[in-house]
Amino acid sequence: MTNMPIIKDVGITDVTFGQNVTVHRPCNLYGCAIGDNSKIGPFVEIQKTAVIGQNTRVQSHAFICEMVSIGDDCFVGHGVMFVNDTFASGGPAGGDKTKWKPTKIGNRVSIGSNATILPVEICDNVVIGAGAVVTKSIHKPGIYAGNPAKLLRSL
Repeated sequence: MTNMPIIKDVGITDVTFGQNVTVHRPCNLYGCAIGDNSKIGPFVEIQKTAVIGQNTRVQSHAFICEMVSIGDDCFVGHGVMFVNDTFASGGPAGGDKTKWKPTKIGNRVSIGSNATILPVEICDNVVIGAGAVVTKSIHKPGIYAGNPAKLLRSL
């Protein structure tokens, strides 16, 4: 006998949308909030409690997990991954959300394709280069790149 998997369809459920938001399907958006005039590309997942500001673009294949807040006038490139579990105890926290940490992205932040953003705070007016890994909070406007991401030039 073949075992049947448990199938959960998500799609778009319980989302607070601002005015004039564009969503390109297929995508999984659930329990999140998306601000006015924002655009969400295909194959994007935005999980519950995540907040996307106004006039923000999220390109295809991005993953925005719980506890992420992205400001206004931002750009999130293709394949950007946000992380809320730092494996601080040596392994995944699993369902223990008390071990998860938040991420806060300021306004006018551009994040290049395939960047990975750990639980950090990023101030306004920052550019994160493609493929960068942001492991520490950024408090100074500028252009950051590399693994780990480092300041290349102030803005």
